[in-house]
Amino acid sequence: MSPSSELSSQQDAKRPDAKEPQANPAGSSPPPSYVKLAMRNMVRKGGKSLFHFGLTTAGLLGLLLGLAYLTR
Repeated sequence: MSPSSELSSQQDAKRPDAKEPQANPAGSSPPPSYVKLAMRNMVRKGGKSLFHFGLTTAGLLGLLLGLAYLTR
């Protein structure tokens, strides 16, 4: 390691604005993941989600059947 890189790393360590990793305060949990939020939202809006799932399934099935018919 060169002397200049040692000096710059020492200077970074002494800087007052240098960010140090902080532990989470006791009792706080990390924010919920996007999957958990999506599942919670789906449970709350069950009817709409099921309707959209049905439309998506019918659309994909129609697309696959249409492609199968065209490429036979």
